[in-house]
Amino acid sequence: MTGEMEPRPPSTSRRWPKRLGGARSGARRSAPFVAGVVATFLAIALYGIVRPPPAPLTTGDVRDVVASVLASQTPPPARGELVYAAIQPSIVLIQSTLAKPSPSGETSEIGTGVVVNDQGTILTALHVVGDASAVKVTFPDGSTADAMVASRQPEIDIATLQPDHIPPTVVAATLGNPNAMHIGSDAYIVGNPFGLYGSLSAGVVSGLDRSFQLPNSDTVIKGLIQVDAAVNPGNSGGPLVDRDGHVVGIVTALINPTKQDVFIGIGLAVPINAAGGGAGLPAY
Repeated sequence: MTGEMEPRPPSTSRRWPKRLGGARSGARRSAPFVAGVVATFLAIALYGIVRPPPAPLTTGDVRDVVASVLASQTPPPARGELVYAAIQPSIVLIQSTLAKPSPSGETSEIGTGVVVNDQGTILTALHVVGDASAVKVTFPDGSTADAMVASRQPEIDIATLQPDHIPPTVVAATLGNPNAMHIGSDAYIVGNPFGLYGSLSAGVVSGLDRSFQLPNSDTVIKGLIQVDAAVNPGNSGGPLVDRDGHVVGIVTALINPTKQDVFIGIGLAVPINAAGGGAGLPAY
């Protein structure tokens, strides 16, 4: 009918409540997300306050780190250094005045000894002091003393000396176990070759249970330790030392088929368990 009225669109005032309701619903849905973002930023801010970032490295810091790294790369002391430091305070230089000149015309003898107890008893080779009319010993601190032969073991060429006084700096050597030495074991000789005080030579045990006939004598020493560490005149009576700095023998001879009194590769030492008998040292 031409008289019917056309429907009217909803008024604007009716649409606003619906839009506001949708906005409120969206806000409610996004609230947890917004709260989480805010909480995250707050946590970051608080962490920065509680745990501030490290200070930047300075030139001094870098230098200290480099020095520390270099120090950690420094190699330890050589074994020979440690051995020498252990035995050197116990080494003495022996100077014997002979009662009569030797067949070669010598009137004195130089050798080595090692202090083996707190009373200052010195172990050495008998051939260094056996024909002496007077014996003088020089200690590591440079002081000297007269000494007397306290005991003799001619069957193994060993003697003990007792000085008339000992300096307070003297240290008795630590004795080792010669039975623990094997062919190939580290071997060190410390003594006074040709009067050169406190010299060290290094090598290995090159033989065991060797025999040696003393010059101008029928005496044969048995059970000797053979080493390739250098032994020369003046080393006689000095210690054979293991890798721990412990005395395992007393040097008595060198072997040279040319009859020259210089080292060519074979030195011999009396095991300390035999040599120490005259000083009252315990046997192994």
